[in-house]
Amino acid sequence: MKQVTAILIGAGIRGTIAYASYALKHPEEFNVLAVAEPNEERRRAFAAAHNIPEELQFADYKELLAKDKFADCALVCTQDKMHFEPTMLALEKGYHVLCEKPMSPDKQEIIQMGNAAEKYKRILSICHVLRYSPLFRKIKSLLDAGAVGRIMNIQHIEKVAFWHHAHSYVRGNWRNSEQSSPMILAKCCHDLDILLWLVGANCTQIQSFGKLSYFTAENMPEGAPKHCLDGCKHRDECSYYAPKFYLERPIAVSDGFIYSVVEKNEPELVMEALKKGPYGRCVFQCDNNVVDHQVVNMEFANGVNATLTMSAFTNTCARELHIMGTEGELRANMDTNTITVQNFLDGATNTITLDAPKGGHGGSDERMIKDFIQNIAAETGTQTSAKMSVESHLMALAAEDSRLCGKVVHMAEFGN
Repeated sequence: MKQVTAILIGAGIRGTIAYASYALKHPEEFNVLAVAEPNEERRRAFAAAHNIPEELQFADYKELLAKDKFADCALVCTQDKMHFEPTMLALEKGYHVLCEKPMSPDKQEIIQMGNAAEKYKRILSICHVLRYSPLFRKIKSLLDAGAVGRIMNIQHIEKVAFWHHAHSYVRGNWRNSEQSSPMILAKCCHDLDILLWLVGANCTQIQSFGKLSYFTAENMPEGAPKHCLDGCKHRDECSYYAPKFYLERPIAVSDGFIYSVVEKNEPELVMEALKKGPYGRCVFQCDNNVVDHQVVNMEFANGVNATLTMSAFTNTCARELHIMGTEGELRANMDTNTITVQNFLDGATNTITLDAPKGGHGGSDERMIKDFIQNIAAETGTQTSAKMSVESHLMALAAEDSRLCGKVVHMAEFGN
């Protein structure tokens, strides 16, 4: 396989750790030639790790994309509202593009991105990493083999976890839909994409309910300061006391949450950052407005009905699935990595336990970037459009429209 070359736009956690790190592990397959990142410390650190010369380090992606095309692909890993322009510019230049999800919080931009991939005959791959999860791939193969007969109903639960929600959707970058995206898009376009993939038909109608109920000023403990470290007297009984998560939970480091707070994981630096920084704020006194619980009801063109429940109020960050078919049931749990299939004919139960996956999203991050690289190297998939990603993104926006307006949204009308 030939070596695939790339440029990176956005050297944050996803761009640096989830995707570009593949080049450090497999330099014979992948090489990042240039980086665009406004944060100088991150830009220089990334450049040093990947041996990128000074002349190919940019603070502004526009400067990078103004150059003639000199790599095979572009990794667009900026914030949600910043995906559209670099993706469109890169496709126009002739780059294949891997774009972090969501594509955009704007309906017309999403549609234009999908159309541009077809126009320029480039791969536009959206980071729906769950499709590369061994668990969901096994579920897909079982369904395609008729394990439950014809699918009739699906119940899907997105367990966000109280600590993840507090980090990302109360204190963090995705807390405010006006600055990023609605929760159903930012967090659950993964889940809607999986449902679309498993069902194998487009969604025809969608309805949603949800709200921000708990992380509000009305629920603030009496006398709580704006920052946890300003002498909060509720520290021992508050599940959201910031130092408790960032300094005591191993997942804060293993999943990279800590690097949103500080560049270097050192306790004294963490404490200093939490004193006045955004991640040390009281969760009841932030500028968050995204929902903390939501349900989505869907009808698909082949008659399948599905529900998606998203909740901040869980202990683990995982997904659970219950698929009901004409000949049996399938239950799956991403936390335990198990699938159970029971058929109606004789009541036989088959439980499948997959090996515990390693890496981001159960190893799916690395599988996805590897698949993207292989498609480019083999020069296959150049006709690939982002049609299915466009469809699942429109489902998310339609669900948010339904939630806000209290109506059933017909997808044929919404997608125009």
